[in-house]
Amino acid sequence: MHFIPDALDTYVVNHTQQEPELLQKLTRETYQKILQPRMLSGPYQGRVLSMLSKLIHPKYILEIGTYTGYSALCLAEGMQKDGELHTIDINEELEDFQRKYFDLSPYGKQIHQHIGDATKIIPSLHTHFDLVFIDADKPNYPAYFDLVIKKMNPGGVILSDNVLWSGKVIEEVQEDDISTRALLQYNKLLVEDKRVETVLLPIRDGLTISRVL
Repeated sequence: MHFIPDALDTYVVNHTQQEPELLQKLTRETYQKILQPRMLSGPYQGRVLSMLSKLIHPKYILEIGTYTGYSALCLAEGMQKDGELHTIDINEELEDFQRKYFDLSPYGKQIHQHIGDATKIIPSLHTHFDLVFIDADKPNYPAYFDLVIKKMNPGGVILSDNVLWSGKVIEEVQEDDISTRALLQYNKLLVEDKRVETVLLPIRDGLTISRVL
């Protein structure tokens, strides 16, 4: 989803660092073999995630929603040398695909995959995180926040993807549209919760940065 004219978007992309070759290969294979390839973060947002991670320089990263591993590899670029990245996905069929690319990267031994329901896995992780990226099923966003906020280090950052939901957050919501309703609740939660300070960026489909106080 682009919220600026295509010509300006192209200019933005052309004046942003290019993605590494490994991520280009991951993208090609995702489009060739995996359903719903549009779920990939993509090169521009990937570079945004990479830059934010490098600025934060986290030791412990949590990702909710792995898909084929693109965003995990972007976040890992800023991880400390002795750091760990834990990534959760409910689709066990993608586990081998993810691991293939994780092991082709310099971060393979630092990336830990978890398969299953994130609401059950998060409480079992005995780690406090410096950086969290939420990019999974939208109806559970408020629940994910409630779980991860208890596991954040002071000054840690929570990134939330798709918070503009193709612009649906400012349209009349259909009765059966649980995803949009959940995101409206979530966006309100982030801006009102006194434990974080939040800025919503109109990057691609909306990316929120919330810093834990």
